[in-house]
Amino acid sequence: MYGASILSQTGGPCVCDEKNRIDCDKIDSYAICKEEVRRDLIMATSAIAALSSILFGLSTNLPIALAPGMGLNAYFAFQVVGYNGSGNIPYGVALTAIFIEGLVFVFLALTGMRQWLVKLIPSTIKSATGAGIGLFLTEIGLSYGTGIGAITGGWNATPLSIAGCPIEMIDPETEMCRGGLMSSPKMWTAISAGLLLTVYLMAFRVRYAFIIGIALVSVLSWPRGTAITYFPDTPEGDSRFEWFREITSFRPMKHTLNALDWNVGQHGTQFALALFTFLYVDIIDATATMCSMVRFCGVVENTNGDFPRSTIAYCCDAISISISALFGCSPVTAFIESGAGIAAGGCTGLTAMTTGLFFLLAVMFGPIFSSVPPWATGPALILVGCMMTRQITEINWRYIGDTLPSFAVIAFVPFSYSVAYGIIAGMFLYTTINLSISLTVRISGGRIEPENYDMKEYWTWKAPGRKPWYVRVFRNISSSRKTVDESCPETFHTSNGSDCEMVQVASYDERKDVNTRVSISMPEQTFSRFSR
Repeated sequence: MYGASILSQTGGPCVCDEKNRIDCDKIDSYAICKEEVRRDLIMATSAIAALSSILFGLSTNLPIALAPGMGLNAYFAFQVVGYNGSGNIPYGVALTAIFIEGLVFVFLALTGMRQWLVKLIPSTIKSATGAGIGLFLTEIGLSYGTGIGAITGGWNATPLSIAGCPIEMIDPETEMCRGGLMSSPKMWTAISAGLLLTVYLMAFRVRYAFIIGIALVSVLSWPRGTAITYFPDTPEGDSRFEWFREITSFRPMKHTLNALDWNVGQHGTQFALALFTFLYVDIIDATATMCSMVRFCGVVENTNGDFPRSTIAYCCDAISISISALFGCSPVTAFIESGAGIAAGGCTGLTAMTTGLFFLLAVMFGPIFSSVPPWATGPALILVGCMMTRQITEINWRYIGDTLPSFAVIAFVPFSYSVAYGIIAGMFLYTTINLSISLTVRISGGRIEPENYDMKEYWTWKAPGRKPWYVRVFRNISSSRKTVDESCPETFHTSNGSDCEMVQVASYDERKDVNTRVSISMPEQTFSRFSR
């Protein structure tokens, strides 16, 4: 629900001629169109999440749901398309870039490039990414629009400040509270009925603690005329309430379905820039998120940092990215909220498939699910962030060459509102610091070493683990042929073409007549290879 709210901030295909795009929200027709786009995106998000999660669970047997990710939602909405379409790339052209990006991702997954990039990232950076995502989720859960509204930010010297004031008391210019700090009834309802109740239930291992907290706050927010209502007496509130009253309804996606704009020629450089940007952000952001989730559920192979069926997992993710563009959504990724299901005990693909089935129900019960307010889901995000931050204990804090880059990742992910920027900052520092230290040690012949240099984590550009599948197939074929040639120099295939039924000829004359061949036993080593 909150993902659709973020994406709807672009305005989708809604048209506004105001030079100052913030003023578009004051036009009732545009506000209503924007609300319809939000409903379409809720349906689209539910549909693509259901399809991709079921496909991912069936093919990988991993407890990870796929859906448009929060970090990519924010990047798509505020940095590519822009608020109310104020960016350099229109909504439809951005979707086209995402569609093509998914196809490129399929190629990268099949060739093993994506897996190689994952293995190339140092393990301490991977752990820091998980902790950074945890803080990122916490920030989202504390913000207005996507959470309980306990913090806000502006363009002044205080980029992040305590809030908790009613939404009408926020200064539109500075985006800071003019007064009434920590007095919002919605925030306190979320803290008491959402956060504290969920924590209490989790302490007693109640499996549905998250659902109970979200449902309770939602039900309390539905009656009209209260201080915490989700349906205020405004045109937008009336539109929400009319949609909510339908309870069950299949809403056709008239604004977002197949909204791709292939007229990319007039955008030229900007389209290419958007495609490249989506590609590298997804390579870093989506891949890091998936790896963090896999590490969170404990199925990473310690020998090489890879996980089972990684190629299939990356291909499913890539295909889902292209499909999400057809539905009008930002790129699909391993949903960081999957940590809630993993924390509740989910350990197989059945968890992802069950999540997908519930998303499928959300398509039919769109009016209900679209009426869940952000302050109902905010506490769940905060708690999942708390759980993911536990990965901070896996960071190597004993050596400065690992410590500072890891800290940079943890800090940059929430403060830049992007997982990708956090990874870039961490890798830049990691490369710069460790390269300079390594050169100093080599030039001095080992006489000059930094403190605790022997405690640094080992890293090499030669990524460990198995080679891509096509390399393994080629090597197996070459190895099999070589073994046959070396073990049986005077052998040839039988008429049925089987390598396992080779015979040795008794004499030169018998070689001319295949029917007179005399079969003998093969060397044990060669036979064991073929029998496997």
